[in-house]
Amino acid sequence: MSMTTRRGFVAGLAAAPAVLGSNKSGMKLPVTGSGAHQFEVHHDWGEVPKSIRYGNTHGVGVDAQGHVYVHHTVHATSESEDTMVVFDKKGKFVRSWGKEFKGGAHGLTIHKEGKDEFLYLCDTKRALVGKYSLQGEKVWEVGYPEQAPAYKPGADGKRIKYSPTNLAIAPNGDVYVGDGYGSSFVNVYSPKGEWKFVFGGKGKEAGQLDSPHGIAIDTRGKEPRVLVADRSNRRFQYFGLDGKHQAFGAIGDVKLPCHFDQHKGLLLVPDLEARVTLMDKENKVLAQLGDDESNTWGKLRKEPREKFVPGKFVCPHSACFDKDGNIFVVEWVEVGRVTKLKRIS
Repeated sequence: MSMTTRRGFVAGLAAAPAVLGSNKSGMKLPVTGSGAHQFEVHHDWGEVPKSIRYGNTHGVGVDAQGHVYVHHTVHATSESEDTMVVFDKKGKFVRSWGKEFKGGAHGLTIHKEGKDEFLYLCDTKRALVGKYSLQGEKVWEVGYPEQAPAYKPGADGKRIKYSPTNLAIAPNGDVYVGDGYGSSFVNVYSPKGEWKFVFGGKGKEAGQLDSPHGIAIDTRGKEPRVLVADRSNRRFQYFGLDGKHQAFGAIGDVKLPCHFDQHKGLLLVPDLEARVTLMDKENKVLAQLGDDESNTWGKLRKEPREKFVPGKFVCPHSACFDKDGNIFVVEWVEVGRVTKLKRIS
């Protein structure tokens, strides 16, 4: 499919009228997507305890049991300061923890290692990344990457900013951390949290990044590759596991890509500018979900929940599949929001 044809196809999807479904109570629910990729939209999913009020909902993941993990910054009016909220697959509250991440809760990755699963988390406020059990017990944490040549103090004694946003786990267990809110490098650690090497750095040229906000190991091809959501450059960028630039991607098909997930050859891309994109193995657009072309997201994200338009996204920040191909989306809005996209085709 040519670039011109692809853009026309996407424009047609965005222009298509919303379809309505219904829930068990008979209330109409929006449906987003088209063809083989249609989803019923369930906003404000999950039975959140009254003691918890979401701040910015930044990260989301699903474990092997189907439990859904939401990482949020905590609203100023919240009684509880727990930043990790866990639900079962039906949305019933299971547990919460993580007071230490208040104000900095960000990226969330769930990784299976042998028979066990672990959470890998990013904290933008404390500038650290760490590995934890699903119940929140710390395995290891690492802070400022002092070993990295790029982060050595300058002649004036000052250090460059470091604020990690997301991470990915390679097949050999190495951890790739995007310094998305800091200095646009990617730092690589061993499975034990030992620093190994760094690549990237701010810029627009091949191998340079500008807010590597999201990062994943793309396993859909012959060899695993590091896929970076080069957000402020409005593109994808591919690297080898050794950190060498390989290719650019999705130019013109994404606006402000935030992160990724994969399921049966599909690539899921939450985009800060009010949409979620589904792509095939060649990163061709299959559907734009919840696309709001009003360009009001910058203002709307600070508004009360009742101002949000049903079936439309405001600022998708992270998204993930469950084993059945349903999608969970969390958004960078001041009151927090978790949406389940229930697959219907």
